[in-house]
Amino acid sequence: MSTGDLQGLYQQVILDHAREKHGFGLGNGQAPDTASHQVNPTCGDEITLHLHLEPGDGSIGSVRWEGQGCSISQASASLLADLAPGIDVPGMRQRIDAFRLAMRSKGTIEPDEDLLGDAVVLGGTSKYIARVKCAMLAWVALEDALLKLPAAP
Repeated sequence: MSTGDLQGLYQQVILDHAREKHGFGLGNGQAPDTASHQVNPTCGDEITLHLHLEPGDGSIGSVRWEGQGCSISQASASLLADLAPGIDVPGMRQRIDAFRLAMRSKGTIEPDEDLLGDAVVLGGTSKYIARVKCAMLAWVALEDALLKLPAAP
């Protein structure tokens, strides 16, 4: 597959996730273990994210969210909601760090598909500094929610 074809595919995945938002909606009747609300002051994108943990092992059960903003911020939240379930807290922190590193790379670092799954489609966003905050918004919200978790006894 050529680079142009791959970029077109990545753009299509982003648009698909922006339209069909996975994990969208907070009203599932379950109180979150922790939550975060984040706003990108540069463009006005915002997200409220609820984190639900699995009762037995403390891994992520689900990430639910609501928000408004550009296609990149909405797709990023949707992709994150698909990625997170089943990952333990340290593993999720590792993924957030890897995503942040890729976003700060200005296109010099190819995101790690083993860690980030389909979220690698956002890698090209790192070339557009004004869009990096859009892509990072949900990830920053999840990072904040993880920091709010009570310390293990």
